[in-house]
Amino acid sequence: MERSLSMELVRVTELAALSSARWVGRGMKNEADHAATEAMRKMFDTIPMEGIVVIGEGEMDEAPMLYIGEKLGTGKGPMVDIAVDPVEGTNLVAKGGWNSIAVLAVADRGNLLHAPDMYMEKIAVGPECVGCIDINASITDNLKAVAKAKNKEISDVLVTILDRERHAWMIQEIREAGARIKLITDGDLAAGINTCFDETGIDIMFGIGGAPEGVITAVALKCLGGEFQGRLKPETEKEVQRCKKMGIDDVNKVLYMDDLVKGDDAIFAATGITDGELLKGVQFKGKKATTSSVVMRAKTGTVRFIEGTHNFQGKLARLK
Repeated sequence: MERSLSMELVRVTELAALSSARWVGRGMKNEADHAATEAMRKMFDTIPMEGIVVIGEGEMDEAPMLYIGEKLGTGKGPMVDIAVDPVEGTNLVAKGGWNSIAVLAVADRGNLLHAPDMYMEKIAVGPECVGCIDINASITDNLKAVAKAKNKEISDVLVTILDRERHAWMIQEIREAGARIKLITDGDLAAGINTCFDETGIDIMFGIGGAPEGVITAVALKCLGGEFQGRLKPETEKEVQRCKKMGIDDVNKVLYMDDLVKGDDAIFAATGITDGELLKGVQFKGKKATTSSVVMRAKTGTVRFIEGTHNFQGKLARLK
């Protein structure tokens, strides 16, 4: 992929975040998602690439745009797979909660896992803990490994996990092991990324969440030098058959980084919609707005934080 593509892609997440942020706290998550999706789709038309959506808003008959299989870009440039989540954490936007982001991931054609829309068991850590975790091991054993890798006591380890009934046994074991917990209501994608940044305080993420978000998280951690492991958790026979169509006959198979995102290159971009540990949300100031974004590339290991100021006159006037 071309180096300039990184900066082009962050414009896509910026526009999606600006559009969705108008709905923060208004209790209308579908409207927020639609606004971000529409903005993201329009901006993709300007990007010099031959892109195809492999993770998006659903199948063609379920989504009017950014559907799986949709072609994006100008049709000239690198051939790439695209994974999008116009609003990661629609409930967070509706309620004005923390860590909602507009996000996308791009890799060379054929390199992203076409994850079905089902649950995935996940574990994520930052660079210091690569090679230490094992999704087949117990929660306690993984906590001990992370504590050792980071030269701290288990009592100092901070775990982030979705506050869900399905995680009750995990939460109990984490507490019995003596680790600290940060429960989140939504948005485990941002939680996974936060394990790679010391300033967030997060050491490890556990839990069961969306499989598509798992693939996007894996792209981010590949860029950041972290580690992600997942395992699909189909709940119905129909979902089992979808796994088989993907070539995964054994649904208990552990999906490692190279299963989720192949090759040595990938790009991840995200813009904050609401405030979070890593990115600030969109701030409106008169006829202008500010955004906080991050864009990273696996091949070079480059991570850029971008603070943008946007004028709502001219091309952005339609967002107001």
